[in-house]
Amino acid sequence: MFALTFLGTSASVPSAERNHPALLVEAAGKRILVDCGEGTQRQLLRSGAGFGRLDRILLTHGHLDHVLGIPGLFSTLGLRRSAEVMTIHAGAGTLDVVARMLAGLWGAGRAPIPVEFVPLTKGQVVDAGEFTVDCFAVRHRDTDSFGFVFQSPARRHLLSDRLAVLGVPDGPMRGELAAGRPIVIAGRTIDPEDVLGPPRGGRKLVVIGDTETSDGLSRYVAGADLLVIEATFLDRDASTARDYGHLTATEAASFAAANSVKQLVLVHMSGRYQDDEVLAEAARIFPHTRIAADFDHIVI
Repeated sequence: MFALTFLGTSASVPSAERNHPALLVEAAGKRILVDCGEGTQRQLLRSGAGFGRLDRILLTHGHLDHVLGIPGLFSTLGLRRSAEVMTIHAGAGTLDVVARMLAGLWGAGRAPIPVEFVPLTKGQVVDAGEFTVDCFAVRHRDTDSFGFVFQSPARRHLLSDRLAVLGVPDGPMRGELAAGRPIVIAGRTIDPEDVLGPPRGGRKLVVIGDTETSDGLSRYVAGADLLVIEATFLDRDASTARDYGHLTATEAASFAAANSVKQLVLVHMSGRYQDDEVLAEAARIFPHTRIAADFDHIVI
């Protein structure tokens, strides 16, 4: 299960209703922030999520609307005497932006809290046991941008009726079968396949920040339960979208439809459009679309 709290859903210019980009993802007791736009610390408080157990940030890229909230968040955590190490995962260029930003305030190599910088390369970023996070490269203007795949494995559960028929008692033997190992009862071998049901419960969440194209991204997005992606422009302004390195609502919806995504959530909303305009354009192509608002909470 993944729980998402949208802390900021605006494009580069915020509005009274939309803060700069930030998304909190919670799973298996872990809390991960994806991007940290200006004002994110206040959005954490306003949402009720707070600062507890927040020790990891994934950055999609280094543009200021996605990272400018880091100094304020770190300052507050320092005042709260947080001793936890904050790990920041991002492309090398993005980490350089953040490091220089922190150095300008507190001096080179210094910050109000312990910080670890981890450069991203394609592949696994986090293995939390109950879920993993992988990253992949995304094209957005002159940045080293990344998208993220959060995935929890499907699990197979023991079938109680089959266990009863085969005479498997409660206890360690059932644990062996659940772990995929055969057991022997009265000289008879019972294989896990004899008592395990079909795989169930796996979830896949894909988060993509700013991107100028979806080309080459299908392999990471295919079959996602939820895709969070930008839709900064409408199709009538596609040429402007190209100039600024962004997608249109039509492109985002077409991408979701082509890759059997179950639900599409659009973010990075521009103040030049009304939400219903953006939603109407996307929903014509992919009906299972919604536009995220600040403080929306979605569980998959």
